[in-house]
Amino acid sequence: MQKKQFKKAATPDYDDDFQLFRDAVQDITQIKQDKVHHQTKKVAKQKKIFSIEGEESIIDFLSDEAEVQSINPLDNLSYRIDGIQKRVFKKLRRGQYIIIDELDLHGLNINQAKKLLLHFLEIALQVEGSCVSIIHGKGHRSGDKEPVIKRQTNHWLKQHPRVLAFHSAQPKDGGTGAVYVLLRRTRLPE
Repeated sequence: MQKKQFKKAATPDYDDDFQLFRDAVQDITQIKQDKVHHQTKKVAKQKKIFSIEGEESIIDFLSDEAEVQSINPLDNLSYRIDGIQKRVFKKLRRGQYIIIDELDLHGLNINQAKKLLLHFLEIALQVEGSCVSIIHGKGHRSGDKEPVIKRQTNHWLKQHPRVLAFHSAQPKDGGTGAVYVLLRRTRLPE
C-alpha cells in the first residue's frame, strides 16, 4: 500500500503584506484632535431645556382673560376633545403611551411657563398621537394658595390646537404634579 503524500498548503508571506501596507500609508500624517465629542444614546424619554430669553417669535394665542377653574394640589387634570376614542383616552390615563419628550415648568413664573409651554408644543415631534409629559408641580411652594402653574397649565392645554387629550400622570411619572399630553400632528406650511 502506497502512502499518499500531502502537499503543505502554502502560507502567505506576511512580511510582503506588511511591507505593502507600509508603502501604501507612508505619506499619511496623523491628525491631532483637540476636542473629542462623544455622542450619547438618545432615549425615548428625555428632558429638553429651552431658552426663555430671545424667543419673542412665539405666537401667543392662549387666553388668560377667561375665568380659570380653581384647582387643588391633589386634583387630577383630565381633558379630551370630541372624537377621541375612549380606549385611546384610557391608554393615555394609564400611562401606556411612550413619552417622547418632557417639559419641566418648576420654578417658573406664569409668563415664563406660558412662553416655554407654547414653544415646547410648537416644536414637539410632529407625529400623530405623540405623547409628551409636562411637569407643572403640585404648588406646595404656593403656601395656602392654589397651585398657580398647575391651574394655568390646565387652562392653556385646553385651548391649544395641538392638544387632543391630557390626563394627570401615573405616580411613577409625577402623579398629580404632571400630565400626559396626547398631541396631533401639525400641517406643514405649503
